[in-house]
Amino acid sequence: MTIIRIVAVALSAFLAAPAVVSTSPARAVAPYVPCPAVKPPVPPPAAPSPPPVSPADLAVGGESLATAGLSVPAGAPMAPAVTATSWVVADLDTGAVLGGCGPHEHRTPASVQKMLLAAALMPHLDPTQVVEVTRADLQDLDPASSVMGLVPGGRYSIESLWLGLLLKSGNDAANVLARVGGGAAGRQGGVQAMNDEAHRLGANQTHAATPSGLDGPGQYTSAYDLALIARAAYARADFRRYIATRVAEIPAEPGRPGFSITHDNTLLDHYPGTLGGKTGFTDLARQTYVGVAERNGRRLAVTLLGAETAPLGSLGEAAALLNWGFALSPDASVGRLVAPDDRKHDRSIAQLRAEQHGQAWAARSLPWVIILGSGAAGSLAVVLLLAAPWRRRAARAAAKP
Repeated sequence: MTIIRIVAVALSAFLAAPAVVSTSPARAVAPYVPCPAVKPPVPPPAAPSPPPVSPADLAVGGESLATAGLSVPAGAPMAPAVTATSWVVADLDTGAVLGGCGPHEHRTPASVQKMLLAAALMPHLDPTQVVEVTRADLQDLDPASSVMGLVPGGRYSIESLWLGLLLKSGNDAANVLARVGGGAAGRQGGVQAMNDEAHRLGANQTHAATPSGLDGPGQYTSAYDLALIARAAYARADFRRYIATRVAEIPAEPGRPGFSITHDNTLLDHYPGTLGGKTGFTDLARQTYVGVAERNGRRLAVTLLGAETAPLGSLGEAAALLNWGFALSPDASVGRLVAPDDRKHDRSIAQLRAEQHGQAWAARSLPWVIILGSGAAGSLAVVLLLAAPWRRRAARAAAKP
């Protein structure tokens, strides 16, 4: 057999053999199960496809979460059918993820992004500090967008701004808080602080472009990330107090009367045990929601993205998902909410498995390179090596749901 025939046989065998696909977080994918869904009476408008999730991030919190479909505990009752395109129910105290639909999928956040602003800046701003609103804080706001009612030249305490942010979803309050919290870098510095906080929490699918959650370029989050952010925010007593406030009085100042703001989260008065929540809506994001309720000593968070106004709306879907979560056994879970200290450990495991995968590929490839030798046959060795990435891509594509 000539060297060319040896090369041809080797190349054919290499391409026909099963590809080695890592089972580490770099390629772990849970079996795909469609999420229970109800079709809204009015189809949502077309939207651009979100960016794909990095394979290394899919299994953060557990390999059962590495799916664009449904993840629920074995033997659990079926989750309710909702219009939300992704959701998570998690235990804030234990960190257990009780279930989810596309938990790591990129989605547009709308105003639930304001919770990230709170998580990032509330630890660093003095609630008694009084700040003056500038025209620049308000000039880029759509008059139809949600605001708390700030006026240029008005002076407000940081605490009043937090109340306006969380009760009325004030985009004007978001701009001021981001500017003050951003220091010399201004509002953009506040946005950068939000992204730094997301990175610290391990919220890998989250990128803020605006402090308010109004749509911006490349702005995404995920249902899982929102649960991480909610857990960080609800760990603060001041946040819990603000988010559970029904009505807040904004003091008068010279030439301007005081006014009242009322919480726009109706679950506070209609779902027993609600500790607070944050709604959101843009044409692109559709309805979004993050809320927490307590029952029998358990605090469950529900996060949902991409919901429609009918038949239940985001609040009705949140209530249905909370009921489902509270009905599960306290020890039921499909994963966990990672803590900031977990990230280094998880990354080292992923790196080790990736290295093992690389070593296995090298071990399988090396004999063919030896057989091929050099010269004209050596050129075919290059072809063989170049074929390996193609095979791995083909295997990954075949594994996707």
